[in-house]
Amino acid sequence: MKRNSIYKCFFCISLTITALQGLTVSIASAQGIVLPGAGPINRSMGGASTAAPVDAAGALLWNPGSITALEGSQMLFGAEFLYTRTTLASSLGPFSGESDSHSGVPVLPTIALVHNDPDSYFSYGLGVFTIGGFGVNYETSTTNPLLTPQPPAGFGIGNAYSRLNLLQIAPTLGVKLTDALSVGFAPTITIGDLALAPALSASPDDANGDLSPSYPDAINGRWRYGLGFQLGLYLETESGWNYGVSFKSKQWFEEFEFLSADELGAARRVVAKPEYPMIVSLGTSFTGIEGWVWATDVRFVDYASAAVFGDEAKFAPDGSVPGLGWSSTLAVAAGVQRSFENGVSLRAGYDFGQSPISDTNTGFNVLSSALWNHAATCGASIPLSKALSMSMAYVHVFEKSNSGPIQSPAGAIPGSSVEISQTSDTLSMGFDVKF
Repeated sequence: MKRNSIYKCFFCISLTITALQGLTVSIASAQGIVLPGAGPINRSMGGASTAAPVDAAGALLWNPGSITALEGSQMLFGAEFLYTRTTLASSLGPFSGESDSHSGVPVLPTIALVHNDPDSYFSYGLGVFTIGGFGVNYETSTTNPLLTPQPPAGFGIGNAYSRLNLLQIAPTLGVKLTDALSVGFAPTITIGDLALAPALSASPDDANGDLSPSYPDAINGRWRYGLGFQLGLYLETESGWNYGVSFKSKQWFEEFEFLSADELGAARRVVAKPEYPMIVSLGTSFTGIEGWVWATDVRFVDYASAAVFGDEAKFAPDGSVPGLGWSSTLAVAAGVQRSFENGVSLRAGYDFGQSPISDTNTGFNVLSSALWNHAATCGASIPLSKALSMSMAYVHVFEKSNSGPIQSPAGAIPGSSVEISQTSDTLSMGFDVKF
């Protein structure tokens, strides 16, 4: 490929990144906050790609060492339309109710570019992904105890809103060490947008002196930046069995700061400093039968060591709840692809992920609902020309519920309950250009 063509590709991506920040909206169908795939091809494979570099997006997201095995150079532009249904039900004494989250249909963008020169041991890539998040939007209720107004008008948290968007940029280098073994490295830049109302991680204040402290909001903030890196190894064998391993470091963010106000409207500063968790992926694939790819990934997501997410969920002496109490999890992704001589490819996949939220901590995670265990995926690619293909994928996340007691500074409230249920459907589409 000519050098000026490379410059044009990177220039187009750089112009698009700012626009993508505005498109990325709250995500709820992730493994915790981790989205298990990127782009329609990788998503239709269930996200399994640590040892199966079927497309640029999956290779860049899950194993930078595997980009050397892609056929030629390619670029993918994709978008996902996510429809999530989240329901919050609670009961306290004679009061009970159920509320739906008005989350809308967010759009999740993906851009992936890989340049492979057959005469070079080096491969270059750039990925721009939505890598995770969460979000809910509940209105104040007169019957759902947890969503009644904050004291003294009620005994809940009032209207509840949250938004966490995570967009990652990964410039990537892959190197062929031998004909069979490749290594890859990518520094990662993650851009995060967080909003919480009310901000339970902050201490409530009683500025108006009515002896009923209330929590402030944390919605007046800006996008914050985090840094990390990822490493990957990819091994191809003559038997058709391939293996991959990758390590994604934590994403260390700058402090999230919000310009809030106390009960009297006086200026108040609210801060939070969460971390995106470390992820280790192991994968294997089999490509020994022409036209077929079978792939399986196993991932360890270390929420327990990530600040805020892994911190203990409890009320501090000042009334704040600084941690969510998430546990580290294991996830499994499996996918199969069948390619035909006419260029059409069909795919199907499956995801299983442990929920990081225990039943006991359900009440602490009303704003950070991220529940699911099982998802089924399918998709196809259709060639539009010799160089251009269109791909689509569908992902269904089966309903998952968590339930536990309503928590207070004195502990769990006897006889109370809170239940969160969640399911989602995703339509992903995109165009893949090979050059």
